Amino acid sequence: MTEIFRMNEAQPRLLDEMRQGVVGKPLSRPEGPKKVTGTARYAAEDLPDGCVHGVLVRATISRGRVTGLDREAIRDMPGLIDVITDARLLRNPAQGMAGVAPCQPNGEVFYHGQPIALVVAESLETARDAAHRLPVHYEEIAFETDPEAAQDREDKDPETAGHFDATFAASSVTIDARYRTDAQAAAAMEPHAAIAQWSGETVLLRGSLQMLRFNRDELADSLGIDPERVRILSPFIGGGFGSKLGIGPEAVAAAIASEKIGRPVRVVMSRQTVFDTVLRRSETLQRVRLGADGDGRLRAISHDDLVSNLPGESFAEPVSQASQFLYGADGLSFSQTLARVSRTPSGSVRAPGEAVGMLALESAMDELAEKLGLCPVELRLRNIPETHPMTGQAYSVRRLADCLRTGAEQFGWARRGAPGAQVEGDWRIGMGVASAARKSALVQSAARVRLLGDRAVVETDMTDIGTGSYAILGQIAGEMLGLPVEKVDVRLGDTSFPGASGSGGSFGANSAGSAVFLAAKKIRAELAAQLGCAPGELALQDGIARGGNIERALTDLVSSEIVHEAEIAAGDTSKSHLSSGFGAHFAEVAVNVWTGEVRVRRMLGVMAMGRILNEKTSRSQALGGMIWGIGSALTEALEHDPRTGHIVTRDLANYHVPSHADVPGDMSVVFLEERDDMANPIQTKGIGELGISGAGAAVLNAIAHATGARVRDFPALPDRVIRAIEMAGV
Repeated sequence: MTEIFRMNEAQPRLLDEMRQGVVGKPLSRPEGPKKVTGTARYAAEDLPDGCVHGVLVRATISRGRVTGLDREAIRDMPGLIDVITDARLLRNPAQGMAGVAPCQPNGEVFYHGQPIALVVAESLETARDAAHRLPVHYEEIAFETDPEAAQDREDKDPETAGHFDATFAASSVTIDARYRTDAQAAAAMEPHAAIAQWSGETVLLRGSLQMLRFNRDELADSLGIDPERVRILSPFIGGGFGSKLGIGPEAVAAAIASEKIGRPVRVVMSRQTVFDTVLRRSETLQRVRLGADGDGRLRAISHDDLVSNLPGESFAEPVSQASQFLYGADGLSFSQTLARVSRTPSGSVRAPGEAVGMLALESAMDELAEKLGLCPVELRLRNIPETHPMTGQAYSVRRLADCLRTGAEQFGWARRGAPGAQVEGDWRIGMGVASAARKSALVQSAARVRLLGDRAVVETDMTDIGTGSYAILGQIAGEMLGLPVEKVDVRLGDTSFPGASGSGGSFGANSAGSAVFLAAKKIRAELAAQLGCAPGELALQDGIARGGNIERALTDLVSSEIVHEAEIAAGDTSKSHLSSGFGAHFAEVAVNVWTGEVRVRRMLGVMAMGRILNEKTSRSQALGGMIWGIGSALTEALEHDPRTGHIVTRDLANYHVPSHADVPGDMSVVFLEERDDMANPIQTKGIGELGISGAGAAVLNAIAHATGARVRDFPALPDRVIRAIEMAGV
């Protein structure tokens, strides 16, 4: 059994000493040609022989119990195979790492659109029509859909440090503001899909899933079998953003159906089913209170929030996560209320917590700066704490001040001017800023590396949801073994490989990358022993090994192959130090004072994200996050029918993710050089989610600067902008 390496101390920067020169370079994704030519195969493709189709039957009530299904009403439909009900069917997707989502042993219904059965037929069309026509009988019970009015709610114990009430009361200048954010959807391009096929006592699942090591256990638990009887394949995933962290209803239903009828079963959610059924980001009601002295030094910070979820769900959007360590104050208080409502269940969506929490916190910081008559950048600089304000932890490495100063200089912040001063016809022009912060994590992860002469193979069940795992893992192995990336074959997405962290929480590169690094490091030690030199004296480059005054080709040193596995997990450094990415976002907008239309003219993100493994994929991730920030600020809103709680904006025609026309051509990212020795052996931090955190707030603050009016209900839709302008009388 492989010994687990734990992060208990600062790590040497070995990657900086390597000679191949591929880590950090803007290299293209090796699987890119497959994706653009359509030869990369996704979960719903490559149907096995005899494969049939399943469509989920979904509840048309908001709360109650299924009392019967009228199978006879659809019995004569040509090609219909079965209508499957099973106590093991999931009511909603699992969260990943947190166990299996609740099943429905008594046919209970908790939300409108919940999966309650599976229709299986020879064709997708028959299965779809039968699922729509199947009469379902219910016993309804009372329910609530409005989180703000819900009586069923739980108040969590507040997290505090110092004495907030006293310091807030003693502050010279205060802000007490409420902000709302609408619910959001992950809206991944690839719908949720699965193909299940049994062979004897084992099941093979082709799925669109982010965390295979955990997903295998979740599927096994759902089916009531040993995990050794489950294999999952997920080599390509068309986006996830948290929605595919855990096993989903489509996967469990496909496996149950395949076992029952003895044929492979494919279940693909329609786009509307994805919106209705897959975990959403909770809407929020947030109250932010800030107290400061006249010179802009914060004395008190409070961030309270109301979020929602289904009864029985443990997840609650961690809204104030970044608020607890971004700025310092003498008194701090953070509380949360969880409303239990009959809406699509909520869960992790990209950058859970910071994506919505920082919209409010950073808006409040700007409101405080305006009240103080202080530059918003300067206010933030004055309140960067020396240590974690809540825990006293040291920061591993933090360049927030550098990000703010660099961004202000490069964006031309000095030309900002007074609020509402820049006018171009019917348009008002404004600039906004916001800090960015997102915790970085290390999750237990394993990998196997094979050196076969002048080429290498990386094997791990790590996934690639479009973030570049194939590229960066190949770069790490190539750097460590002295091989060009073309000579490294990266194999992912198969639970027969060593179990990795999976893709989520911006911990994939940190975790799976470190496991690959450590496995390659073991190979280097074996090569050094063959040359008779210390591992630190070994130099590998372009397939040549040098050490101890000896130079030999790797093909001469490796007769067949050298294979090593490595596994890593968090350790003492995660307790002693806070590892987090930091950054600063700057935005310029134009606001039409008659229509309320907002056009983002340009954006700049300056980010310190630890070691950059691949400049191209990292930039893509950061820009993608910033674009999501634009969506959070301006367009993205799940609307719920107040009568039933079901989602009304349930497709990409009505749920408005930013399109090309919404995104400025002048959009750039600057990475500041950084190494985080306390985070992991490769000194990286998470990337994808830092790009979102604070980005939307920069846009919202730019709107306030342009118009002199503050929108506090997000996104800032045109009617909300007009209402804010009218209320401000500007």
